[in-house]
Amino acid sequence: MISLSKIEKEIKKIEQDVTNCKRCDLWKTRNNPVAGEGSVTTKVMFIGEAPGYNEDMQGRPFVGKAGKILDELLYSVGFERKEIYIANILKCRPLKNRNPLRKEIKACTSYLDKQIMTMKPKVIVTLGNFASSYVLEKFGFQAERIGKIHGKIFHIKNLLFDTRIIPSYHPAAAVYNPNLKNALMKDFKSIIEAI
Repeated sequence: MISLSKIEKEIKKIEQDVTNCKRCDLWKTRNNPVAGEGSVTTKVMFIGEAPGYNEDMQGRPFVGKAGKILDELLYSVGFERKEIYIANILKCRPLKNRNPLRKEIKACTSYLDKQIMTMKPKVIVTLGNFASSYVLEKFGFQAERIGKIHGKIFHIKNLLFDTRIIPSYHPAAAVYNPNLKNALMKDFKSIIEAI
C-alpha cells in the first residue's frame, strides 16, 4: 500500500502538470484549469465531463448549479465533499460548454488515468455519457447510453484494482429536467451498496 504522503505528492504533481499543460488548444482560452479536488484517500471518486463557466472561473470542480445538486445528492447518502474526490475527463473548459472533442479527451485523460491509479478508489461514479463511456471502455466494458446503464454496478477485479464503476446521470441533467433528480438519488444509493 502506498503511503498517504506519497499519494499526496503524486496528486500534487498531477495538478502541477495540469496547470502547465498545453497538449490541446483549451489552455489558450481557459481562466483556470480544474485538476480535481477532495480527499486523496477517498473510497469514492466522482468523474464528470469538463469544467463549466463557474468551474473555469474558480478552478474547482462542480461549483455551479450542478455542483449544488451534487452536494445535495452526496448529503442524501451521508457524504460531504471533503470525504470524496471529484475529477473530470477534461481539465479545461471547452468554449461555450460544448461537448469535448475526441482529440481533447485523448490529450487530457492521461491525467485522470494517473489520478485513478494513484488513489485506487473502491467506487468510481461516472457522471454523464462522456465520463461513463471513457471509464467503462478504459476498463474493458461496453459503454451504452447513460439512460440504459445508470445505476448499474460494473466490477473490476485484477492485480491492481478491486473497484466498482457506477454510471450516473450528470447532475446538470437535473437542472434542465427536474424529473431526473429521483433517478440520480437512486443511482447514488448504489454507491452505499458498492462500498
